[in-house]
Parts: sequence; C-alpha cells; structure tokens
Amino acid sequence: MEQLRITHIGGPTALIELDGWRILTDPTFDDPGRRYRFGLGTSSVKTGRPALQPADLGPVDAVLLSHDHHADNLDSLGRQMLPSVPTVLTTRSGAKRLALPNTHGLRPWEQMTLRNPGISPLRIIATPGRHGPALSLPVVGQTLGFALQRPGADTIALWMSGDSVLYRGLKDVARRFEIDVALLHLGAVRFGITGPVRYTMNAREGARLLKLIRPQVAIPVHYEGWSHFSEGRDLALKHLRVAPDGVTEVLWLPPGRSVPIPLRSTRPATTGTSPEGRSP
Repeated sequence: MEQLRITHIGGPTALIELDGWRILTDPTFDDPGRRYRFGLGTSSVKTGRPALQPADLGPVDAVLLSHDHHADNLDSLGRQMLPSVPTVLTTRSGAKRLALPNTHGLRPWEQMTLRNPGISPLRIIATPGRHGPALSLPVVGQTLGFALQRPGADTIALWMSGDSVLYRGLKDVARRFEIDVALLHLGAVRFGITGPVRYTMNAREGARLLKLIRPQVAIPVHYEGWSHFSEGRDLALKHLRVAPDGVTEVLWLPPGRSVPIPLRSTRPATTGTSPEGRSP
C-alpha cells in the first residue's frame, strides 16, 4: 500500500501530498463576510473561514485551478499566491486572463507532466467539466477537473471533479479511468436570480457519479462556506452514505488536518488506465 495525504483547507481548497509533490487545488484564503460578484447579476457571500493560510502551507509545487473567474475557486488571497508557485494549470481561457509566466492552459484530455529533481514525475490530465446546464458555456465560462497519475501506474491516484454538474463529460471520466481517490465538488450552487438552475452537482448527482466511477475513496469538498450553496453536508451525508454500494469509502476530512489516504499502487492490467481510456 502506498499513501497520499490530503489536507482540506475549506471550500474547494485542498493540499495534496503525493510522492514528494505538494499540490494545491483552487486556492481560496480570504476571510468570511465579503460579497463577491459572479456576473449577470449573481453574487455570493463567503461565510466560512479557511482552516489555513498560504503562510501555513510551506512550499507548493503546483496549483490545479479548475477556473479563475469565480471567487469561490480563486479569491483575492489565492490570486496573490499564484505568482510564487512554480506551476499553475488551468483552462486555456483562464491562462490568458491570468497572463502569468508560470501558468499553463489545458483543454479537456490534454496533459502535462510535472518534473522536479529527486521526485518521480507526475502526470496531470485535464478532464472535462460543465459549470451549469446545457448551452451555458458562454455564460458560465470554461472549467476543468484534473487527474493525477503516477509513473507506470494503471490507475489514477486522485481525480478532482472541479465545478460541474453531472453530464456526459463526467461520465466519460468514469469510462476512461480507474480512480483511487475522488475529490467531488458538490453544494448544488444556485443563485436567486436564476431560480432552480444549478451550477454544481447536488448530492444525488454525486451519488450517481460514485456508482459510475467506483473509486476506493471519495472526499466531498466545495459544499459549504458560501451563501450560494443550496445543499450542505447534512444532505450530502444522507445520499452519499448509500451511494457507493459498499465499494467506495466516503471520507469527510476535518479542516486543516493532514489525513493519510491508503492507495493501491496497481490494479489488474485488464482495467489499465491511459489518457486515451481504459484498455480493451
């Protein structure tokens, strides 16, 4: 058994430690109380305080940024730390907006290998996301998930869904990959001005996705700390408790605490994983 460690900082923000790599997801470190505009008359108030601040983290090798244009995934303090990180991976449009020399934009299924002396390389594969209903891309903008694959492994060590509803693109992730650990962005984001329209998965969709992906471990994130979440932990607990049918362990990480997660280093070659999909 190999291990990774994950520290849930709050919202979508987590520190992933794997094989010497220290990778941060969707940096959000602002204090609560501020209202942020999301465009087209929508807004949200940050209600939760992050468990850690950038100064508490130590060195960070890379940031996986699902998208740059919503403050619940990249707030002011998170944006300030980006220039100090060696590598930032995000959407093509986000890389253009950020215009930082350390930032690389990816399309779905594109990949980049992180390399650092003394550490095994780590492959990062961008995965699709849709941050709202069908045909909403011009309004909500691009978003990505990310898969982390170790050298020679036939599984994905960790996959973060990013902000997305359940749609064909996420089902393609289940079809292509065998996943050890899944970080699921939930919360059923809604805004009063757009009524019942949702912009992230609700708990029922999260449960359906877990039945498709069947990871060893699922870790819910991005379900509390902002006023635009319409579902919190209680409802997610209700649906995710029975979702995996005994296959997946659902972990609710205590904020700010580094938690070891056991990994199986390999699975049978008949279900091997590559960027192109599962082996036949």
